[in-house]
Amino acid sequence: MGVSQLKVADIRVSSRGTVKHLVELDAKDAKKIVENSKSTLAGDKTECKSSLWFESEGCDVCSTILAHGAFLLSGKSIEEQMVMYSFIVPSFEDYTSIISDLEEAGYKVNVLRRGSFEAKNGVLTKKQEKIFWLALQSGFFDYPRKIGLSELAAKLGVRPATLSEIIRRGTKRLLKQYFEKEIVK
Repeated sequence: MGVSQLKVADIRVSSRGTVKHLVELDAKDAKKIVENSKSTLAGDKTECKSSLWFESEGCDVCSTILAHGAFLLSGKSIEEQMVMYSFIVPSFEDYTSIISDLEEAGYKVNVLRRGSFEAKNGVLTKKQEKIFWLALQSGFFDYPRKIGLSELAAKLGVRPATLSEIIRRGTKRLLKQYFEKEIVK
């Protein structure tokens, strides 16, 4: 559609089995797409950038990422026909499966960086620490928020109330540790 630069902010499987993509792009490109399709603007509608939800039968890359339970952090076009994805996978096996599935589908995969999650200092439970890290990476703690509680909960596969409680308890642990010397026991 003549769009040169975009950022994939979120991907989700819809109830119909299709893949929904939330993309951020320049306002003029968004307007052009809306005029030429049945797409609708969602979220940010500033002069500089706009967000659009696209629903398709399947982008092979996004479908592969979702099929292995991965958590998309971002996707950004860096050249024509080239997108750089950043995602978190539940296990190393899922990571290797995603890479091999994409290569088998004919995609040229270049892994720029790989790391593993390791607990830091034992203040938080491993589950709390992973959720806090994902929330931070997804923009939950940014102002304005890039992702809300309900959206983050949906990505994590938990109810919003459950996620809220995990964040509340984790925050309490962090604050108690931070103010440890000042808390009267």
